[in-house]
This record gives sequence, C-alpha cells and structure tokens, in this order.
Amino acid sequence: MIQVKRRYKYVSEDIDRHGNVRVYLRRPGHRKVRLHQIPGTPEFDEEYRKAMAGEILPATPTREVVIPGSFRDLCISYFGSAIFARLDGRTQYVRHGVLDGLCETCGKFQVATIQPRHVLALRDSKQGKVAASNGILKALRQLFAYGVQIGALSKNPAKDVPYIPSSGTGFHSWSEKEIEQFENTHPIGTPARLAFAMLLYTGQRRGDVVQMGIKDVRDGYITFTQEKNIKKKPVTLTLPIFPELKKIIEATPGALEGNTFIQSTYGNPYTPEGFGNRFRQWCNEAGLPHCAAHGLRKAAAVRMAEIGCTAHEIAAVTGHRSLKEVQRYTLAADQKRLAASAFARMQGQELSHNEAKNAEWDKNSPQRIVIKGKKYDMVPKGGIEPPTLRFSVACSTN
Repeated sequence: MIQVKRRYKYVSEDIDRHGNVRVYLRRPGHRKVRLHQIPGTPEFDEEYRKAMAGEILPATPTREVVIPGSFRDLCISYFGSAIFARLDGRTQYVRHGVLDGLCETCGKFQVATIQPRHVLALRDSKQGKVAASNGILKALRQLFAYGVQIGALSKNPAKDVPYIPSSGTGFHSWSEKEIEQFENTHPIGTPARLAFAMLLYTGQRRGDVVQMGIKDVRDGYITFTQEKNIKKKPVTLTLPIFPELKKIIEATPGALEGNTFIQSTYGNPYTPEGFGNRFRQWCNEAGLPHCAAHGLRKAAAVRMAEIGCTAHEIAAVTGHRSLKEVQRYTLAADQKRLAASAFARMQGQELSHNEAKNAEWDKNSPQRIVIKGKKYDMVPKGGIEPPTLRFSVACSTN
C-alpha cells in the first residue's frame, strides 16, 4: 500500500472483518461513496474529484417488498422510531446488524403469530455462543416491546425467554507478558504502538480513543465524553495524561497535527469498527490472536487494582457508573492481592507462635519474645544486675 502525506477531505478508511481495506468519501448530509483507486495516485485524484462533484453516485440499494405486519415491517418501523434514535451509535450499529440478520430467515413471518418457542429457537441458533445468543434475545425483547407499544403485538413473546447464564469473563485481559510482547513487536513511533498506549494508559474503549486529539488537552489533562450512552446518560471524564503516553504521542509522526491522535493511513480518523479491525491485525502481527482492544481496558483496571486503588478510584478512570462492573474487571487482581495478604498474616502468626514456644529462658540474659506481631526484650526476674539489700530496702520504704 502506498504511504502518502496528502490528506483528502471527507475520505476515511474502513477495514472489514476479512482484513480488506475499503476507502469511502463521507460528506455530511450525503450517502457514502465507495472509492476504488489507491490514494495518492493520479487515478484516485480523478476519482475523488468526480465523487466530490457528484459524478459518482452511491450504490442504489435494491427495493425490497415489505409485507405489512411482518417481522421485517416491524424492524423498519423500529429503526425509524424515536426509541431507536436515542440509542448511541455503536448500539444502533450492532442492533441493526442483529435484526437485519434475523430478517433473512424470518422477515416474512407475521409478528402477531410469534410465540416464546420461536424466540427460543432464534436465541439458540448460534449453537453455544452465549454472547451472540443473548445479543439476539436482547434485540428481540426491545423490538417486541416497541411492537406492543404501537399495537403490532398484544404481548412481548421474548419477555418469557431467559438469557443464557454466562460462565466466562468476557474479553481476555492482557497479561504483563502479552503487553511486553506487543511493545517489542511495535516500537515507539509506530501507529500500532500509539493506539496500544492510548488504550492502556487511558483505560477507555476503542470508540473513545479514536476521537481523542490535541483539541481535548489542556494543562496536562484530557477531557472527553464517552461514546457509550452519550444520548442517554453521558459520562464526561478529565484524566491526567500519563508520562509514558505523552512521550509516545510526541514520538509518533502526525499525532499532534490532525484532529485526532490516532489516524488511518490516509491521515483521517478511524471509525470504531475500522480501528477494531486494524488493531486486530496489529495483535496478529505480534502473535497475540487471542487479544483485543477491549482487553487493554480490563488490563488497565487490573493494574490499578494490583497497586491497591479502590473501586471508586478505578471507576473515576474507566467511567463506570456501577462499582459491580469494576469489581468484575478486577476480580482476579483482588483475589491475588487479598490471598497474599492473608498468607502474610498467617505466616506472621506462625513465626510468633514458634518463637514463643521454642525460646529457651536464660535467667542471666535478656529474652526476646513476640506478642501480636511486635518484638519485646524482657529482662530476667531479678533485673539486669543482682539486687542489693540497700536497693531492696529503699524500694520497700518508698
């Protein structure tokens, strides 16, 4: 791929799940246009000019026939509703994908005839993939709840279907060895290392780090509003910039010149999905196919837990509203730290018991004993020196 310094306004790069790079022209108020030439070449410059002039039109989707009262009809109504509009961008994207996928198999079904057993079959269609199955059920619950509101259904058939209990811990949390392995593969100054540092030293999600830039920095702090739930319950954070992160930002070419620190090959911001796919490639290059961007958010929380940060302190960095979620992230670190503390207490108690039990009393020398973890020097019964008659009499008369 040709590396170019030229920046093309409104041009962005996405990487699909197969690793293919796709270039689009995204202008506000217009549908996106796919560009096929390689940026930096004369062919791309001509294609870009035509797209900006409106000579290249977006692909026109085929018009589908929607049956009134069908599952697809309800989905289209839901996507255009105020309820759906209130969801944040990432949730809209995921839910659209889930429901569109279901429409391929049950789009023509009349929603009034759908029963809990049908929902159960859709939930279990992912064959043991708990997160995906529960994602389907969650989307159906919201869709049918909307259907009840508009009178398309008399009852929500998904409400009686339970979620599948999760036995896992979600995304894999990076170990210190894996962190070192990635850093050795991607040195300071590369886009991969900058992206890695942004995730690890801020503890934020991929949708947040791709929006951060010099515009958000003031007096050594970075202020931003988290993308998740931004339309419902926005969370604004102000975090100090970690010295190591500051060094990496300054060492990465172009990081301080654009609107965002992390930029695509063409000098434009990533979309969260495009960034996730690119980071997947960087992890694979480092021999870490089981690691992902979100795992660094968990690793940051674990690091804070291991040095004794409270749940409230960790939440002040990650932006979690619920301490329960923070505790889930740091469960392993807390267990390790508390177990070490418990063993240290038991070892101290055992040493104290042994010293007191095995000590041999020498009536002519001070003896050291341990009481409740503290050591004391005790003198013989007669004192440091043998008592004299004059001293004894003097004591008895006072």
